Amino acid sequence: MTQSIIIIGGGIAGLAAGCYGQMNGYSTRIFELHDKPGGLCTAWKRKGYTFDGCIHWLVGSRLGSGTNQIWQELGAAQGRTIVDHEEFTRIEGEGGKALIVYTDVDRLEAHMKELAPEDEKLIEQFCGAIRRLSRFAGGMGGSSGASGPATVLKGLLGAASVLPLFVRYRRTTTQDFAGRFRNPFLREAFGTLFDLPDFPLVGMLFTMAWLNNRDAGYPIGGSLEFSRAIERRYLDLGGEIHYGCRVEAILVEEEGGEARAVGVRLSGGSERRADTVISAADGHATIFDMLGGRFVDDTIRATYDELPIFAPIVQVSLGVDRDLSGEPHSVSLPLATPITVGETEHRRMGFRHFCYDPTMAPPGKSAITVMLEASYDYWKELAEDRERYDAEKQQIALSVIGRLDDRFPGLEGQVEAVDVATPLTYERYTGNWQGSMEGWLLTTKTISSMFGRGMRKTLPGLANFHMAGQWVQPGGGLPTAAMSGRGAIQVICKREGREFTSSTL
Repeated sequence: MTQSIIIIGGGIAGLAAGCYGQMNGYSTRIFELHDKPGGLCTAWKRKGYTFDGCIHWLVGSRLGSGTNQIWQELGAAQGRTIVDHEEFTRIEGEGGKALIVYTDVDRLEAHMKELAPEDEKLIEQFCGAIRRLSRFAGGMGGSSGASGPATVLKGLLGAASVLPLFVRYRRTTTQDFAGRFRNPFLREAFGTLFDLPDFPLVGMLFTMAWLNNRDAGYPIGGSLEFSRAIERRYLDLGGEIHYGCRVEAILVEEEGGEARAVGVRLSGGSERRADTVISAADGHATIFDMLGGRFVDDTIRATYDELPIFAPIVQVSLGVDRDLSGEPHSVSLPLATPITVGETEHRRMGFRHFCYDPTMAPPGKSAITVMLEASYDYWKELAEDRERYDAEKQQIALSVIGRLDDRFPGLEGQVEAVDVATPLTYERYTGNWQGSMEGWLLTTKTISSMFGRGMRKTLPGLANFHMAGQWVQPGGGLPTAAMSGRGAIQVICKREGREFTSSTL
């Protein structure tokens, strides 16, 4: 019978597992390699500015929705001010054209028809699908807290009015659908949205439905404060969290011919024991480093050899002595001169300012972030020569500042703080495999795994061990992480004949 649980990783999945473990009478301890909670859901300060590395929108922000119930249980929703943007983003083109992706579907439809009247029927088809999903997703609330991205679509499979829509679009990519528009600008601009390899249109439709329902807003305070709220909830429930503790190995013992996890060994050599171990850390590191690759099968090997992951990024963050609150908060603009990051050429650049959150910059000033796809191998090789590594970071920052100065003349002279995070930065602070920011990529091939049972959360031949987090569920995201931590405790409770319980503050 499990009494004690060790949790590896203090990100959202690990914190959630800890909270629900405490709620169900287990004694839990979290070991986190960084000095703060949240993992990838974090932010950092530079010269009075806060640069956020995660939340742009949060599924479950609306009181009464199913996923919001989970945030209530984790203490992250109470007292939180939510910003529901009128625009999701804005895709600019040549000659002053712009696709404004309104969060309200009626407004979006009218705008798209104004841009491309020749595509009226296709626009109605797209927006009609958003409305149907909005009605369905809007009814998936409830007190059980079991709803969210995965359970919404699992329920969809039993909804006769929506099932045909899922079947129709689950193998259609956003690029495939974009190619159906006759209007050249709309075709190009639409293809820029969710511009990820083999990204399913269904993923975009659900995002737009949540936005339309005002269930994907932004929590004031940003990512780190969101994580700290869950940390406070965990500590209040009696849990322990130990920072600066890197787990080198998961301890395994044989008993009666069965291997079982019995604890962890930390980087300093000390060992900590427990009845059950949950790894909410990086999946690759867990399986192939902490466990030495001893508990794998062909499916697990193929997963890590073949499945695509979210491409690593370089995030350029700027603090500027300029008030951008009157400008669209999220914009993708074409570049007259491309930006090259390693071997990747960027002909477009998206930027976001955080003037809607007063905690991110001093009054009258602005925090800006730009994310650019990058190559892990390129940066890994570059880091062998620290001078070249730093020079490349500086050059990318200068390129970004120059392109923003083209858009906002004079901005170059107003920059007060610069920070550049590379794939190696993500790897160093979170341990994420190849510096990926969000684990497995959601594609038309992995979407069934995301909205079904997901990937296996145990390993063959190893008892008393579970995995949680973004490496056991394609698509990533904070709700997925929280639900996987919750699910790990549910499995343990079910195995031991204990009724799973949850509570709110």
